Amino acid sequence: MRIGILGAGQLAKMMALAGQPLGCQFVFIDPAPDACAASLGEHHVLDWSDQAVLAVLKHCDRVTFDFENVDSSMLKQLAQVTMVRPSILALEASQDRLKEKSLLHQLGLPVAPYAEVSSRPELLAAVEKVGLPAVIKTRRFGYDGKGQSLVRTQEDLEATWQALGGHALIAESLVDFTHECAISAVRDERGQIRIYPLTHTLHKHGILRFALSPSSANAPFVDEAKAIVTQLIESLDYIGCLTVEFFVTHAGLVVNEIAPRVHNSAHWTIEGSACSQFENHIRAIADWPLGDTEGHGVSLMINFIGRMPSKDMLQISGLHWHDYGKVPRAGRKVGHATWQLGSFDELTEKLDDLSDFLADDEVQWLMDLIKQAG
Repeated sequence: MRIGILGAGQLAKMMALAGQPLGCQFVFIDPAPDACAASLGEHHVLDWSDQAVLAVLKHCDRVTFDFENVDSSMLKQLAQVTMVRPSILALEASQDRLKEKSLLHQLGLPVAPYAEVSSRPELLAAVEKVGLPAVIKTRRFGYDGKGQSLVRTQEDLEATWQALGGHALIAESLVDFTHECAISAVRDERGQIRIYPLTHTLHKHGILRFALSPSSANAPFVDEAKAIVTQLIESLDYIGCLTVEFFVTHAGLVVNEIAPRVHNSAHWTIEGSACSQFENHIRAIADWPLGDTEGHGVSLMINFIGRMPSKDMLQISGLHWHDYGKVPRAGRKVGHATWQLGSFDELTEKLDDLSDFLADDEVQWLMDLIKQAG
């Protein structure tokens, strides 16, 4: 099986690492010469909209992507000559926050109040509609907290418009939530769906820092989360892995975002489940039987942002290390570790083993997560 991937970042790298034991070969399209998946297959340094992409990938058995901001028009052209999975419909919905919220609303799924913004008068009207505080976001090309502005008072509106007014925008009511969680599911060509355990997530400065599975705090919301991801994945006739991120409120779940691809919040599945999200994505798009999504023990995933920590961390029993091979840079995801333990009690008992290798603010965030989850 020859698989083309638009994008050659860490997600493509982990897909390739999962697919190679299955006999897959990989072709990557990425404009970055130093893309971290490059060593795991053919790497073509091309922009995703370059017409040369067609010539490179038309000989692949399957084509997929590792993040949302690839060129959907190129994927539509590729779909005429080879099999593209997951659906371009899902990709296009996730590329535009207004389209995404409209899709979720049409399906009757819980979302925060929202309004389109294309001018300064519309910004004022949108804030009047959704209320304050509100989050103003660019409709496209926003991830890890980029392209967002929090508006708490009317006085914040001018600065927000000056910062973001050159883009198509969406205003969303700020959700009052207790914590965040995410659920990942995989669906194959025959419509079989398998769902990973609901994951407790903690973000700081718009970036995922920790993911924990399972979590007692999530237990009351498992059935609701499964129902939502099932409805969404079936409505899109989706093939592959898809993740839904939620805010947990006193009234239940509110959908924050969808990701039509493998996702950071489920990295723990590499060691923490029988078949990782990466392997199951490959299995699904290749029309092979899906693997078991059941979790084993307790998994804590730690994102490494900006730089990798000391490898002395490897002395921690049960810790699994993933260095993406990226050049260190502030705010950049450069790797992660997953700590596998037998129980939540064992995690809390051994927390000092991990805390010794984290910065003071990270230790505090981790304690916040443990308090939420317990």
